[in-house]
Amino acid sequence: MKTLFVSSRPVSWINTAYPFAAAYFLATGGIDWIFVVGTVFFLIPYNLAMYGINDVFDYESDLRNARKGGIEGAVLDRSHHRLILWAAAISTIPFVVVLATQGDALANLVLLVSLFAVVAYSAPGLRFKERPFLDSITSSTHFVSPAVYGLVLAHAAFTPAIWAFLVAFFLWGMASHAFGAVQDIVPDREGGLASIGTVLGARSTVAFAVLAYAGAGVLMLFTSVPLAALLAVPYLINTVPYLRLNDANSAQANVAWKRFLWLNYLSGFLATMALIWLAWSNGT
Repeated sequence: MKTLFVSSRPVSWINTAYPFAAAYFLATGGIDWIFVVGTVFFLIPYNLAMYGINDVFDYESDLRNARKGGIEGAVLDRSHHRLILWAAAISTIPFVVVLATQGDALANLVLLVSLFAVVAYSAPGLRFKERPFLDSITSSTHFVSPAVYGLVLAHAAFTPAIWAFLVAFFLWGMASHAFGAVQDIVPDREGGLASIGTVLGARSTVAFAVLAYAGAGVLMLFTSVPLAALLAVPYLINTVPYLRLNDANSAQANVAWKRFLWLNYLSGFLATMALIWLAWSNGT
C-alpha cells in the first residue's frame, strides 16, 4: 500500500479531482452519487494509473535523474512494477464501467480520450512524452479532460465563457509541463530522451511557458469570473526570472518547479473562492 500510495503522487491528486468536481458541480448545481464516484476516481485511481505507468516505464531514466525518488516522482524497485500496473488496472476499471453507464456517447468518448492520454504518455509503443510538443499537449489533457468530462457528463451548455476557461486551462497545462521539462534537459539528453525542453532549449522553453501562462490569464478575462485572470500572475512571477536560463544550468529551474507544486494549492484555494462566489451569485 505504501508503494502504491507513493507511486500515485498524493501531492497531485487534487489537480485532477478538483477540475472534475468543480465542473460537474457548477453544471448541475448540486452533489449526487455520480459527483462522488467521479471525484474519487479522478482523485486516486486516475492518478495511480497516470503516475504508476510513468514510474514503471520511466524506471531507467528516473535512476539517472537526481530529483526523482521523492515528492517529484518515485523510483520503485522492479519487483513492484507488476503490482503497480495490476493495481492501476484493477482500481480504474470498476469506476470506468460505472461512469460509462451514466454518460452518453459523447461523455464516454471524452472519458476514453482522457484514459488514452494517461496510457499514451508513458507506455511503450506510444511514449507521447518523448514526442516534443505532443508531450505538453498530452500532459495538459491529463488535467483538462476531467473538467471537460464533468461538463459533458452533466450536459452543460458550452458557452463562449466556458470555452475561454477550457482553452485557458489547457494553455496553463501546456505551460506547466513545458516549464517542468526544463529542469530535466541535461538528464534527458544524456539518456537519449526527447522533450519540448531538449528541442527548444532552456531559454526558449521558459519563454514558451511564460507566453502560455500570459495567454491563459488573458483568456480568463472572458470567463464568468474575469478577476480569475489574476491567478496567472503567481505563475508568471515564478517563471519569468528563468528566461535567461541556459541548458547547462537548466537544473536550477527545479527550485521554481517545487514552488509550482505548492502554487497549485494557492491558486486552487483562490479559484474555489471564485467558484463559491459565482455559485452564490447565480443562486445555486
